[in-house]
Amino acid sequence: MTLWQQIQENLAFIAMCIAIITALALLAKLAERFLPGMRRVSPARRVSIIGICAAIATVLHILDFPLPFLVPEFYKLDFSELPVMLCGFYLGPCATVACEAVKILLKLLLKGTSTAFVGDFANFAVGCSLVLPATVLYHIRKSRSSALWGLVAGTVCLTVFGSAFNAIYLLPKFAQLYELPLDSIIAMGNQVNAGINSVSTFVLLAVAPLNLIKGISVSLLTLLLYKKVARPLFGK
Repeated sequence: MTLWQQIQENLAFIAMCIAIITALALLAKLAERFLPGMRRVSPARRVSIIGICAAIATVLHILDFPLPFLVPEFYKLDFSELPVMLCGFYLGPCATVACEAVKILLKLLLKGTSTAFVGDFANFAVGCSLVLPATVLYHIRKSRSSALWGLVAGTVCLTVFGSAFNAIYLLPKFAQLYELPLDSIIAMGNQVNAGINSVSTFVLLAVAPLNLIKGISVSLLTLLLYKKVARPLFGK
């Protein structure tokens, strides 16, 4: 690949990142306009809560760990969406997207990237597919049942969107930016699971189960912790 081609590919990736981040921010803003009874807090308090949750999320993101029995080790599981979800349940969809974005920025400042920024972008976009639907549905009617249904919807969105996004864009882009044959990535998956022999089986047998595990784990922890941490974390 020539230098000009590399520049073009990098610019195309940056444009895609900006487009998706903007779309998620606009979607959150639009949803918030139609949600009843949004909590009113001062701008300073709002920023402080988002900052605290993002800082906790960053630590949890850095403490990610592989599941070598399920996926190649460049895929890792983390629970950084838990404080982002708690932030969203308290402040709403816009705060959720903002907290997710600040988390990624802090992680990049502290640890940098080992995936040519593809993994960091994936963590943001796929993370939003979990926390944003859950937050919106919870704020329609704040109750334990709406929280439960929101978390179920978020887990489904995470599993479906995260898997499809990996197959259609993230895996090919990672291979392209790293100048690594896509077949090599599939071969890594095959070493973990002999049934993986294509992009579709890689996503179905590795990525989807990983996303499902993450969605269920974060959802259960949210249900267990939200009421308990609302007072010390948010002063509620």
